[in-house]
Amino acid sequence: MSPNRFEATYLIETPLDPAHVAEVLAGEQSCGTFTRVEGETDALRERARATVESVELLDVAPAPSLPNGWMQRRGMFDTPQTWQRARLRVSFPCDNIGPNLPTLAATVSGNLYDLGEVTGLRLESMKLPAEYRRQFDMPRHGITGTRAVTGVQGRPLIGTIIKPNVGLSAEETGDLAGRLCAAGVDFIKDDEVCANPVHAPLADRVRSVMRRVRAHQDKTGKLVMVAFNITDETDAMRRHADLIAAEGGSCIMVSLNWAGYSAVQTLRRHSPLALHGHRNGYGALSRHPLLGFSFNAWQTLWRLAGVDHMHVHGLQGKFSQTDEEVIASAHDTLAPLCEGLDDRVLPAFSNGQWAGTVPATWDSIQSNDLLFMSGGGILAHPDGAAAGVASLQQAWDAVQKGETLAERAVHAPELRRAIDFFGKK
Repeated sequence: MSPNRFEATYLIETPLDPAHVAEVLAGEQSCGTFTRVEGETDALRERARATVESVELLDVAPAPSLPNGWMQRRGMFDTPQTWQRARLRVSFPCDNIGPNLPTLAATVSGNLYDLGEVTGLRLESMKLPAEYRRQFDMPRHGITGTRAVTGVQGRPLIGTIIKPNVGLSAEETGDLAGRLCAAGVDFIKDDEVCANPVHAPLADRVRSVMRRVRAHQDKTGKLVMVAFNITDETDAMRRHADLIAAEGGSCIMVSLNWAGYSAVQTLRRHSPLALHGHRNGYGALSRHPLLGFSFNAWQTLWRLAGVDHMHVHGLQGKFSQTDEEVIASAHDTLAPLCEGLDDRVLPAFSNGQWAGTVPATWDSIQSNDLLFMSGGGILAHPDGAAAGVASLQQAWDAVQKGETLAERAVHAPELRRAIDFFGKK
């Protein structure tokens, strides 16, 4: 790949010649439009036009995947068509964009989803030259830094979520955080729907929680990382981050899709705290296989904003993603975007996770560089939260030593109780 160009790979569906559609796509997202215009010289095209690098024909669909008014107006739905799918690889000049993340996103996606020539289009992946990647934000902490802050080495971080999601007062939230610290968790996060509610203002919640976190650190020497949800408008997020830092906190959480690239970049450059990127809303961008973004492409763009942690959901969880999708997502976050750079981020597993989902996670990921979050698996353990945390620690220790959960449970009562209780649900 040229050091002056980056690549994007697309999955398309069209009744037209895919090679022609590829050229339309390349023109629309660089220096062209539906017709050549004044000033669009050969020299300008040579400098600024996107280039179709390859077109790979795939399967033929029995029917169009998406509605299309452009084709309807031309009567194309009135006659039999071949709905050809293809994979396109297109390269773009880095100088068309520079280190401008919103414009990079607009270039590789943007109006492409509205192209009349397609009945399906999905951005599958991106490849950036290392020098271009360096112009964007890097993770401030990533995997190594998060481990250093929490003091956790040789195993995954064990985390949980404040439950109920909303409704607790600031003082009740602080009490729960204190109990979770005492139970032995490494990480606590707010739910994405709880940011600055009237019944528990964020400033009050931060002070209440951090009072317990500091007391636990004074007693044990362990700093529990708390990801406070500071999602808001940009200036408010900066104020929230400053308060958390002043209170001795170590992490901030943002709903990436709703805050936006620019706000997250601004926050990254403003705050030294670990930035926990929540993916809520990603399903709207990804669940249709011929529309939106693959996780690989989506996480590439957000990693350029400098996030440190990214949600990947969980194996055998309660959401719609297949285990294969979750596994691929985790591997994406654990891989550098470019050779020679360590910009890996910590994958956060959550939703429906408990000790029983640990073996599948270990077998699939073969890494302990992850955050394993369990809500009910900790808070609903029949012997209490401390037993829930212990059951997860025992499960992870077992799989890393080649033991089955049944073998470890013989002399690990917390794990045995978790299997008996959650395994029957």
